[in-house]
Amino acid sequence: MKFPQTGLYAITQTDHKTIDMIIEEVAAAIRGGAAVVQYRDKNPIDAALLARELVKLCHRRDVPLIINDDVELAVQTGADGVHLGKEDGHIAEARKRLGADAIIGVSCYNSVERAVEAEREGATYVAFGRFFPSSSKPLAAPAQIETLRQAKRALRIPIVAIGGILPDNGAPLLEAGAGVLAVIGGIFDHQPEQSARAYLPLFKDDPVLL
Repeated sequence: MKFPQTGLYAITQTDHKTIDMIIEEVAAAIRGGAAVVQYRDKNPIDAALLARELVKLCHRRDVPLIINDDVELAVQTGADGVHLGKEDGHIAEARKRLGADAIIGVSCYNSVERAVEAEREGATYVAFGRFFPSSSKPLAAPAQIETLRQAKRALRIPIVAIGGILPDNGAPLLEAGAGVLAVIGGIFDHQPEQSARAYLPLFKDDPVLL
């Protein structure tokens, strides 16, 4: 399954939620238009079980499921790929474990240089952020919109923006060069289907979403 060039990237919100609740919320986000889903869970109850269920759910809707941080969990559960932060291992090692067609995303924070290196090493997409205050990552260093402009000029792979993104502040990020908006609280703090749907007008120029 391919990573989208543009669209809404839903990242799971798992704290204080049961597995069934998480699955239902992700299903709702997909109904609302999420084009890709990441399973992110810092305090898992049963990561393998939940990841497998999310893979099944996403694949029924032709949506890629990406695992945050954990290459082995991605291998074990048949996920479409992995997202790597600064301390989560090397792209080459992940590619070797997951295969040539796997999606491998890399957090680049505010560094175009890190993104260029990631693309050279075989990353599928790169992510920059946080762009706005975020309850999910309150201590994350801020990223600048100018970084997206520079990245757009330097890269050919999809660019993801993350961090406090809402329907009313996402447009400048897309105009600057991001193609994909990654969202946690903006989707899952409220009704996920309606919340996800509220982002879709931002991608109105994308023929896939018309």
